[in-house]
Amino acid sequence: MQVKSIYRFARISAFKAREVTREIQGLPATDALDLLRYTPKKAALLITKTLKSAIANAENNNNLNAANLVVQEAVVGEGATFKRFQPKARGSAGPIRKRTSHIRIVLTDEIEIKRRDKAAKTKKPRAKKAAPAPAAPETETSAPAADSKE
Repeated sequence: MQVKSIYRFARISAFKAREVTREIQGLPATDALDLLRYTPKKAALLITKTLKSAIANAENNNNLNAANLVVQEAVVGEGATFKRFQPKARGSAGPIRKRTSHIRIVLTDEIEIKRRDKAAKTKKPRAKKAAPAPAAPETETSAPAADSKE
């Protein structure tokens, strides 16, 4: 069953909020909350509120267990833009756009929970470059005499 929550007219640009929502898609709801708690961005706080609301909707309205929920989709769309003006030199004015966004989170209990491994987060080890072959030992016949003064 799908459960959704929408935060409309969030005072952040959609571009900035999408950066955070990309990280939580496909994660279990509890893991997504943990990830958002330690993300140092304004968007993380707004998305946390929306995710908590979606979890509460699932528990109260549909009697679902929060431990079984997975973030099926986390979408940020553009909302209305407040248009303001900043006075400029010589009586002119420059536009200021205060952007808003709509944050929509859909949770489901139909998807199997897949936890991300720590190994998957770390960089894959690169193939080691082949070491140069050791030089052949010099013999007396092949080495020129550097100290001879003849």
